[in-house]
Amino acid sequence: MSILVTGGAGYIGSHTVVELLNNNVEVIIIDDFSNSKPEVLEKIKQITKKDFKFYRMDYGNAEELKKVFEENPSIEGVMNFAGYKAVGESVQKPLEYYTNNISGTLTLLNTMKKYNVKKFVFSSSATVYGEENDIPYVETMKTGSTTNPYGTTKVFIERILQDLYKSDTTWNIAILRYFNPIGAHESGLIGEEPQGIPNNLMPYIVRVASGELKELSVFGNDYPTPDGTGVRDYLHVVDLAKGHVKALEKLNKDQQGLHIYNLGTGRGYSVLEIVHTFEKVTGKKVQYKIVDRREGDIAIAYADTKKSHEELGWIAEKNLEDMCKDSWNYIEKSQKK
Repeated sequence: MSILVTGGAGYIGSHTVVELLNNNVEVIIIDDFSNSKPEVLEKIKQITKKDFKFYRMDYGNAEELKKVFEENPSIEGVMNFAGYKAVGESVQKPLEYYTNNISGTLTLLNTMKKYNVKKFVFSSSATVYGEENDIPYVETMKTGSTTNPYGTTKVFIERILQDLYKSDTTWNIAILRYFNPIGAHESGLIGEEPQGIPNNLMPYIVRVASGELKELSVFGNDYPTPDGTGVRDYLHVVDLAKGHVKALEKLNKDQQGLHIYNLGTGRGYSVLEIVHTFEKVTGKKVQYKIVDRREGDIAIAYADTKKSHEELGWIAEKNLEDMCKDSWNYIEKSQKK
């Protein structure tokens, strides 16, 4: 039996494929390389010493997706990493985000239903909690007051999955709400490779440290936090990937149900805490400047991880120093090519 991984060459998808293969799960990857690179596939093989099937295609193409399921009757479940994920870009390109994230997922779910494949792991986000909930975020909280189209697509898809399960309880679904994944595989072979100017903190930090970018803009230093900068729950991408393996194990054991889990460390790190830890671990200086707050940003956001620990047996094991060290190792190895 095999697991279909859409967006499997991307940042989180590739690290999850590595963990699946390391756990002897047969994998089939779909990716169109719109936000990833073909050489990642060879690096996955290099890390795991294992092979897999690959289809270059858009997961929202119903005819091509049908062909994948026709050719691979062994598919027993799907992990979906094919969503667009840049918050800022989603504000500029809402139609592209709604089309790819929501329409693509609907095409995927309809195809799964047609071939009676009802095991689904969905990449959601902590953005679904919006601005109104207290910290830490708990899975039972009300969701929906998002501040950008990216977050709204996650809310819509979560609702679609909940309605789908209500209509047919033979589905077996895990919704994983990510917090802020950073870091890279310890081999330095795969990591986060944003196209253009990075939207997220750690890719920006490493590119300032490497001299590729001039300085980091820190958005606000007057929040009610220990150093005035925003606090977020950052977790290592390998820990996040291992959370997907645990979620799959849960679905294999339970056979049916709809489960929602936070994947985070359960604590927050401030922007300057990350900058200073990165400097300490790498010996590299990170130039930064304080600028005005961004509209929609909140002071503090981190996860309550009790449910994922108790029900999945999962806990984030790597610390902030690991996240910084592995992020820099990936950039150093990339630059030496």
